[in-house]
Order: sequence, then structure tokens, then C-alpha cells
Amino acid sequence: MTEGAQQPNQPRPGGYGYPNVGGYRYPQGLPQQPSASAWTPPSDGLGHGTIPQQHGANQPDWSALAERTESAGRRRKLYMIGGGILAAAAIAGIVATAVITINAYNKQAASGGSTGGQNTASAPPQPEPTFADVTPPPPPNPLAILSNPQKDTAPLTPTGLFFGTQLTMDGRQYTRDATDSTTNCADVAGGGLGGVLAGNGCNEVLRATYSRGSLTVTVGVAVFTGTSAANNAKSQFTGYIQPLVGGGVPSFCHGVRCSMSANSVGRYAYFTIAGYTNGSAVTYGDTQAPQAGTDIADFAFNRIVQRGRDEANNS
Repeated sequence: MTEGAQQPNQPRPGGYGYPNVGGYRYPQGLPQQPSASAWTPPSDGLGHGTIPQQHGANQPDWSALAERTESAGRRRKLYMIGGGILAAAAIAGIVATAVITINAYNKQAASGGSTGGQNTASAPPQPEPTFADVTPPPPPNPLAILSNPQKDTAPLTPTGLFFGTQLTMDGRQYTRDATDSTTNCADVAGGGLGGVLAGNGCNEVLRATYSRGSLTVTVGVAVFTGTSAANNAKSQFTGYIQPLVGGGVPSFCHGVRCSMSANSVGRYAYFTIAGYTNGSAVTYGDTQAPQAGTDIADFAFNRIVQRGRDEANNS
């Protein structure tokens, strides 16, 4: 039997008791009279608040219980003290870590660096920059510039238009011998070309002569106020541009057959005359004089177009 336990349905000393099994109830039958050996409580101390000590095999050891209670109280007190110390130490560690982290972040921010971590509380995310999807406009069309005198305003000179003193076309080398220009367009044209130039409002003619051995070519570039006038001058072409002599080039294409051409680009029309300085005529089977005229005409076309490109890049 364990300490302090009662047998079922047995009254405790004093005549009153409740069974400790099956809930509260009164014992069955009449209460039994205590035997002679029953314990009689002492009369002294009753009513003075003291608890009588009971002796016997079935009574608890009150001293041991008191010591255990006191010991458990001391342990709880020690646990509470120790827990408080640990909690205080943990809080101090958290505070110290926070101070170190804040100091490190401030130093990094002051030096323009990064703390290497995420700081979502003190540094709200910045919006990403946006850029408009804008495509720059293409450069102006060189032909549009060459067709409009209000846009085609770069200086125009014979040496600037016919750039360089040496010219090579497909391995064929030419030397520029002479240049000139005039605003009286009819004076440098013959055989009816002067009337064509004047009738379409020619403003200026720039000429240059190139030679390759005895082959010699003069090119004349006529400047008009618009594309229509230049196209008309090309389509109405008749006669010839007068050969330009000088710079060691003797007279040529006078009184003999020569090769001639006409074309236009933008507000410019250009004409060539090609022949021999030795007085020989250009025959129908001749390929050298027409080739020389084509080479110089292509060079004039390229130089006019390059003028338009330069103006487009500078606009």
C-alpha cells in the first residue's frame, strides 16, 4: 500500500470518510463503533489551529514532504534566476549584433559601397529607369538635298567638285589638266546646247579637262534651280560642251568627229566631249574615246552624289 492511500470504503479515523473510488457517497449501513484500539485525538491543541500528528504505517512523512517542497522551490528559484540571466544575455547579444550591423551599413553607405545584404526596412526599392523606344530618324536622302537649292547650299567650286589632280577608273589613270566656271552658260556650249541651257534656266557651268596620253576629255556640269530643268536639259541635248584647253593640253575636237554624252542627277546635268589631241577623229569602231568619256562622266556623277551625302551628314 502506498503512502497516504486508504482502503476502499473504509472510514478515516474520526468516524467520517468518503470512499476514494467511484465518486462521493456515504458508506452503507450504520456507522461502526470504533474499537478500543482506535486512535483518540488529544484534547489539547484542538481549536487552536494546530494540525495533530498521526502516527502509524499509513501516515505520510510530513518532514520529508516539507523538505522536498522546499527543495523544489529552491530549484524553481534557481531555474528562474538562470533563465533570466540567459534571456538578458540573449537580448544583449541581439542588441550588440544590431548595433554592429547598423554601423557596418552606415560605413558602407558613406563610402558608396554595398553592405552585401538586403535591407528592406530602411531602404525601399527604387523604381527602375525606363527609356522610351525611340528610333532616330534616318539621315536625309542625298538626292532630296541635290534636288532642292534651299538645302543644297554647300560651296560649289571647280576644284571642290572635281576633287584631286589624279583619277583612276578601273585601272585607267587620268590627269586633271584645267578647270573653270562661268554663270554665262551659253558661252561654253556650242551647236545649239547653249540655247538648251539658257532655255531651262542654267545658273552656272563648271568644267574640267582630263587627259590620258593623247586621249582628252572635257566635262561640263550645268547647275539648275530644280530637277525638272536638269532633266529637260538632258532630254533636249543637242550640240556639245566646248572643250577646255590649258595646262599643257592643246586644242582638240575642232573640225573632227568626237564622242559626246549627256546625263543628269538632282538639279545637275553633265555633258562630256572626248577625242584626241593629235587631231585624229573618233571612228565608229573606236572604243577608247567613248570609254574615256564614260569614265569621266561616272566620276562627275560620283562627285555630285558625294556632295549630297556630305550635306546630308552635316544637316
